[in-house]
Amino acid sequence: MSLKRIAPEGLDPIETASLDELQALQLQRMRWSLQHAYDHVPHYRAAFDARGVQPGDLKSLADLALFPFTTKKDLRDNYPFGMFAVPREQVARVHASSGTTGKPTVVGYTAADIDVWAGLVARSLRAAGTRAGDIVHIAYGYGLFTGGLGAHYGAERLGCTVIPMSGGQTEKQVQLIQDFKPDVIMVTPSYMQVIIEEFARQGLDARQCSLRIGVFGAEPWTEAMRREIETRAGIDAVDIYGLSEVMGPGVASECVESKDGPVVWEDHFYPEIIDPDTGAVLPDGSEGELVFTSLSKQALPIIRYRTRDLTRLLPPTSRSMRRMGKIVGRSDDMLIIRGVNMFPTQIEELVLQEPLLSGQYQLVITRQGPLDAVEVRCELRPEAVGAEIGVIVQSLQHRIKTLVGVSTKVSIGAPDSIERTLVGKARRVIDQRPKP
Repeated sequence: MSLKRIAPEGLDPIETASLDELQALQLQRMRWSLQHAYDHVPHYRAAFDARGVQPGDLKSLADLALFPFTTKKDLRDNYPFGMFAVPREQVARVHASSGTTGKPTVVGYTAADIDVWAGLVARSLRAAGTRAGDIVHIAYGYGLFTGGLGAHYGAERLGCTVIPMSGGQTEKQVQLIQDFKPDVIMVTPSYMQVIIEEFARQGLDARQCSLRIGVFGAEPWTEAMRREIETRAGIDAVDIYGLSEVMGPGVASECVESKDGPVVWEDHFYPEIIDPDTGAVLPDGSEGELVFTSLSKQALPIIRYRTRDLTRLLPPTSRSMRRMGKIVGRSDDMLIIRGVNMFPTQIEELVLQEPLLSGQYQLVITRQGPLDAVEVRCELRPEAVGAEIGVIVQSLQHRIKTLVGVSTKVSIGAPDSIERTLVGKARRVIDQRPKP
């Protein structure tokens, strides 16, 4: 397959390739990825053998359905480096995301993986309307979270000037936007709303600032939020999608000219939609669970990774590749709070470590202004009635913030004060946030 023709407007040739060209490249890369995983990752060799399939059984893209799924549990069970397909010495960088047991999900990248990642984020930024020479203000968190560094390398690759602000310090965020006059901001949509409020608090009009594009990701957001941000900040608000297990930001991204859902960069990530209950592959347009297979990753090839995100695959519009619909929910119990993945079981584990608490708990999720808030409701054991609860509250809040990464309010009630169902189980999550 030849992709040497000149793509319009400086796009990568594959972005405008024919379906036949795209699928030929996908099949070639998928065969490589399956063989790479089978040859170098003991987990995949065992999983393929247990399923009775070999990499050579892939004769067409549809044959991917023969192969087993990968879940977050598989990555946890092989913590920290057991899923790597290259020697640790060839891993140039490690990132990690939240897991359900306190241990993070670890992902690794070779230098070549980082090069591909930077290229895909650069492609995503270009799709969003960013151009070489623009100033990009990055307010995603830096560190083990993939958002900050993923955005940073991509913006540099595109030829932009990067302001690596990271998250927090909202007053300083506004000051630097006023002083440095960036063209683009990359941040979670909920924190962008906080920044807009800070402009107003300082007597400034966010619509008059230099920003013209916002690239927002790391949490689900609605069309209503898009309209509000665009109106209040006077910018184009564009959606970027990613997850650390698959790569990080830049797995998919919207095009500013259409804003009709993130384009999946299918030359590097093959998407499927499955029935979350049966695992059966569903046709494009059907709502189900999003599954990804990496086509080019060296350090951590991922085969049929169940993202648990519920969405649809939509036909191509602005690019030659399919788009994702809005994420409408999760097929598991994971919550996304201010861009941080949190499972109720993480809270349960910490509550159970407090000897004066019964172990029953509820998470009450509300929205305070543009940001999500979490209240952890617990109850005392009968023998602990009269105990000083202030120390327990402070200890539990601190441990949740340190180990889970989310600030919470902790409330401790009398024994049996946590609501139970008729079968005696507590209702763990009360999500009072407005529905999309």
